Amino acid sequence: MPKKKRYNDYSTSDSWSYDDGSNGLQLTPEPNQQQLRVRYEKKGRGGKEVTIVSQWRGSSDDLKDLCKLLQKHIGTGGSAKDGDIILQGKHVDRIREKLIALGYTGTKGS
Repeated sequence: MPKKKRYNDYSTSDSWSYDDGSNGLQLTPEPNQQQLRVRYEKKGRGGKEVTIVSQWRGSSDDLKDLCKLLQKHIGTGGSAKDGDIILQGKHVDRIREKLIALGYTGTKGS
């Protein structure tokens, strides 16, 4: 478990920085601890339909891996950025079913 930051960890030196022991790595919670939202969106995208998986907590590498897995499952293009997976097309039900099969029990629509 990472060390909690204490308020008395400071220095006036410009070269000093706080070390929480994580080495810059963000840990990704287990799938059953994620509360992902799956939604369909068309507005503001030039009429293009997209399915968005949002509220990801964890590392961006794990987000990209999940994005690739979902892209392959659906057979469509997409991207992962800023904690969201954006997939081309309207695939809310298929994405939700796949996430539940992967153990993401908190999947909801918005």
